[in-house]
Amino acid sequence: MNEVSVAIKHMNELRDITPLDRILIRIDEALRLSAGTAPSASRPNPAADLPDLELEVATRQHVAGLMRVNHAGEICAQALYAGQAATARDPAVRESMQQAADEEIDHLSWCESRLDELSSRPSVLNPLWYAGSFAIGALAGLAGDKWSLGFMRETEIQVEAHLQQHIERLPAEDARSQAILDQMKTDEAEHARMAEEAGAIELPRPIRSAMAFTAGIMKALAYRI
Repeated sequence: MNEVSVAIKHMNELRDITPLDRILIRIDEALRLSAGTAPSASRPNPAADLPDLELEVATRQHVAGLMRVNHAGEICAQALYAGQAATARDPAVRESMQQAADEEIDHLSWCESRLDELSSRPSVLNPLWYAGSFAIGALAGLAGDKWSLGFMRETEIQVEAHLQQHIERLPAEDARSQAILDQMKTDEAEHARMAEEAGAIELPRPIRSAMAFTAGIMKALAYRI
């Protein structure tokens, strides 16, 4: 359980928190995440016991670009689920969103660690990614829990496919990045299944296409910036 989850749990024990309380907590989280401060992972890094081989300069820059995209994707996931959790009507749905967000924190921490190892940095556009994704998540939550869960399911399906593409683009000798992305892909598939079992609806094709288009812009920019 990350620091934000602990804060919300503590506030719940003291009094009933309002949607505004949750939004303010998330704004605080956004400022910390956008500043490049990822909370500690609750699970061990999947790459912890694997060798960190020296990569050629061009190869290292390519891998750093891929991991920067994945880090930005996790910023988006945190924001999306934070927005959804802040506006969800059903406490069970809110808890599902929080559980997914907690596991995404692990992904964020692992990606940040790998970027450090590659002597690189996260995307400087992370505040923009967070703000846009939070707004989308909040709107999805306001539309209703089935829609919110539908966004969660479709997001995870698209992210799982994107991770598979990145796994295939990694150099064979980069076992550390491979291990991180493999575990992330497993988690995303579980999140999609969890959303479906909770009652997610299938989003209309135009919405799915718009999500994919927006993600494509984010990936293209984050790879370089």
